[in-house]
Amino acid sequence: MNPKILALYLPQFYPTIENDEWWGKGFTEWTNVASAKPLFKGHYQPKVPSELGFYDLRLSEVREKQVELAKEAGVTAFLYWHYWFGNGKRLLSDVFQEVLDSGHPDFPFALAWANHSWYAKTWDKSSPDKLLMKQEYPGEEDARMHFEFLLKAFRDHRYYKVDGKPFLFIFRPDEVPVDYLKNFRCWAKEAGFQDLYIVANVWSESATLDQYRKKGYDAITVNRILNVLYDEYNQMPFIKQCLIRLGRLWNQKFRGIPKGALDYRKKYKKFILPKDKEIGVIPEIFPNWDHSPRSGKTGASTIYYNSEPEFFYKHVKEALDAIKDKPESDQMLILKSWNEWGEGNYMEPDLRYGRGYIKALRKAIDEYSNQ
Repeated sequence: MNPKILALYLPQFYPTIENDEWWGKGFTEWTNVASAKPLFKGHYQPKVPSELGFYDLRLSEVREKQVELAKEAGVTAFLYWHYWFGNGKRLLSDVFQEVLDSGHPDFPFALAWANHSWYAKTWDKSSPDKLLMKQEYPGEEDARMHFEFLLKAFRDHRYYKVDGKPFLFIFRPDEVPVDYLKNFRCWAKEAGFQDLYIVANVWSESATLDQYRKKGYDAITVNRILNVLYDEYNQMPFIKQCLIRLGRLWNQKFRGIPKGALDYRKKYKKFILPKDKEIGVIPEIFPNWDHSPRSGKTGASTIYYNSEPEFFYKHVKEALDAIKDKPESDQMLILKSWNEWGEGNYMEPDLRYGRGYIKALRKAIDEYSNQ
């Protein structure tokens, strides 16, 4: 058993010209994190970082410390979110560019293409969102330009590969033109690689690996953070749905708990499903989730409360159990996420749990690795 833990990594922790224009001078992800407020009794907000503080990712010493913590946790590589909007337009690129150009930290990495438009969201169905940056796919010239950037990363000795093939995660796989992926693979082979290993991030439980292989992907990972809420509810008998609605109304009125709030202790067993045992399906693990720092009460469609390290440990054990019989190269887990503080989705130490999540992940890995 040699599990590879690939942790999604958010670079939005330093000021940018665009964010200054859209959100105000000096805006970073910490702006929302620090201003978060509890929405109901027992709601853990604000979530305050401890050891690393409200860091600035432009500082190399911060990135080195993150790697120390990641190694302690058993993380294999960081998956840096990569924002390429078309026509050479990138955002939040400084952090990874510095990592690539400097050669530090000396820690494995891969790229996760966050191929979606950016909006100023109102979290109100009666008001339209404002488009800030549109995701586009202009054609072969843009694809080539994009690939040339990717190739510099692929050639780095730190880049994470599966059987020699560079790993590339795509957030919205259905939106990428098929020709883009065909070209990427062709150019990768021309550059001397055997091929690419492209992973589709999907939301539907009914999605199959065969469907996405036809679109040019090698593997899928199912993002179940919202599925546990919606799919479970939709499969219930009508009478039970009515009872659930009444319960949510009671919670909202008397306890202030948003209708989408879920108890992590009771739901973590639903995060890993039998299909995660299939080769080409990469289970996704997540320690916590609370979107309210970004969206407030109106947009807090899903909050997992009671998401404590001991239950994350149990969740990871179930995920490791799903991959234990796979070939070693397929023994991978996607960790969502290393530092998505604005979505309450992180591994880094905070004031309440310290290194609790880090220790929980390491404990689960060590127990399986020693079997």
